[in-house]
Order: sequence, then C-alpha cells, then structure tokens
Amino acid sequence: MPEYTRTCPIPIQQYPHILLAHGGGGKLMHQLIEKMFISTFGDDSHIPHDATVLTLPTQKIAMTTDSYVVRPLFFPGGDIGSLAIHGTVNDLAMAGARPLYLTVGLILEEGLPMETLWRIVQSMQQAAENAGVKIVTGDTKVVDKGKGDGIFINTAGVGIVEHSLAIAPGSVQPGDILLVNGDLGRHGIAIMALREGLDFETEIESDSAPVADLVGQLLQAGIEIHCLRDLTRGGLASTLNEIAEAAGFEISIDELAIPVREDVQGACELLGFDPLYVANEGRFVAFVPAADAQKALEIMRSHPLGINASQIGSVSATANSLVKLKSRIGAQRILDMLSGEQLPRIC
Repeated sequence: MPEYTRTCPIPIQQYPHILLAHGGGGKLMHQLIEKMFISTFGDDSHIPHDATVLTLPTQKIAMTTDSYVVRPLFFPGGDIGSLAIHGTVNDLAMAGARPLYLTVGLILEEGLPMETLWRIVQSMQQAAENAGVKIVTGDTKVVDKGKGDGIFINTAGVGIVEHSLAIAPGSVQPGDILLVNGDLGRHGIAIMALREGLDFETEIESDSAPVADLVGQLLQAGIEIHCLRDLTRGGLASTLNEIAEAAGFEISIDELAIPVREDVQGACELLGFDPLYVANEGRFVAFVPAADAQKALEIMRSHPLGINASQIGSVSATANSLVKLKSRIGAQRILDMLSGEQLPRIC
C-alpha cells in the first residue's frame, strides 16, 4: 500500500465524514473543491470555470471514458483511485495514443470518511504523476447514504496519436503473433482473496499499473502493431474472443506459454476460477507481424512492466473466428466468451 503523508487540507475533526450537500452547494463542498481537489490536481494556471481549455500538439487524438466501482476501495497493490487513473491511461494506450489529460467525476456517498477520500485523492494524483498525465477538470456529487457504496469514480482521457498505424481488431492479419506483457490473473484474485479473507504464504497484489510508456517504446522502435487490448473484465479469453470475432480470423494460443504465477493458479483452483478469464489491470495483448515478434518481445522484457512478457499464440485464416487453446497435455479445446460476471465489482 502506498504511504499517504500529506496532511488533509480539510479539518477532519470538524468534518470527519462527507455530509450530504444537495445541489453541490455548502461550505464543505466548497472546501472540498478548493482545498482538496484543486490544491491536489490543479496548478498555478488553474482558473475556476465550467470547462478547461487545452492546447493539443496534433490533430489526431484519442478519447476514452470509464467508471470504477471496485469493492473494497483499498486492496493489495492499489485502490480505487490509482485504478481509475491506470485504467483510463491504459485504454488510451491501447489505441496507440500518448495519454495527456484526464477528467475526474466523483460520486461520494454521505458518510464517507474524510480520511478515506483524502487517501484516494492523493493516490490518484500520485498515479497521474507516475503515468505522465494531468487531471485537468472534474466534478463532485454527493448522494444519500446507502446509494453510493462509498465512492464511485468516472474518468475520461485524451491522448495524442503520433503515428500512422491503425491499431484495431480490423488490422489483425493471418500470421500475426500474440504477445502478453506479463503474468495473468493477479488483479481479480487480489480482490477476491481480500473479500473472502483468504491467506496465502505470499500476499497476491494487483497488477494495476499504467502501460502507456511500454506501448510508447514499442511504437518508437518501429514495431508494426496491428492490435492492442488490455485484459480487464473477462480476462485474456474474453478479450481474444472479441478480437477474433471482429477480425474474422482464428486465434490459437498455447497454455504452457501463458504466464500465470503459482500462487494465482492455486487461488484460482481454490475459488473455482480459470485464470484465463480473470481480470487484469496492467496487462495487455499485442498482435504484431511475425517479423517483428522477437524484437517486440525483447523490448517488452527490458521494461519493468514487461519482464515476464511471453509469446502465447498466433492468428490463422480459417472459415471460423474461434479461439483455440492447446492445453498443457497437448489437447485442443475452444475458449468461449465469458458468460455472465465472474468477478463483480473489481474495476
């Protein structure tokens, strides 16, 4: 867990909890906006207004938005604040964009401890700094007690596209090689182990992290990336099914080549999960031409977020768009899309 050392600018003794503020008014809401959010996310150029005006150095941009409702709010390896930043930064990176700016909307439940909010705000700012992005505008609303599960976070992100590649499922081609940047399943299992009170010999931490820098290094090296996708809800298996259907090609992967830590594999067996369907928050799959695969793998393994990168499969032109898995014993089976929610409230 990160350390939170800065003193909260709101007097916690006076306001130990978030009080209901109808219509966004009131002294506490004003203090939250001015003293907590603007002092943390803003800079000397900030002017209170209904919108922020930005200058973008290119005419080609990427935009994304997402909402975060994880429970519990704090977990091994992260919290809802850092998760919200990482998730939006990674969505931009999957379009091959360099993330620049984020917006943040906070839905606060009446009674949320002020100390909890302050920890989350600090975590978001630290995550933004680490990812090289700025939080430039936002909004805060308070809802009645029992209506918000503590805090919900909505983010939107803007990034610039500095290349001519069309990084999307439609660019996938037969012969492409699939690369993943690390071991799978840690985020979902970290959340579930905490909820269920499971103790393991070593603590399983979420893999939540911003991967934009790693993707940027692949692009700067001239790797012809055809498609990128982060392996969040539904995990690797569901992601590959979506891409196979959109691209119209068959995807084959090798179970022995897919990195899964032993403690995560053991936890999955204990809980009845398949790690290929468990969510991640710092992992992605890259589709690259065979000629670029080895170079791309070397670049990934030289980065802290790609040390355990692996080549896991390939694309072939067939009459179907299935995802096939070669099991550890050599048999083949079809990996279907995840039906229903395996791990609710994880992101």
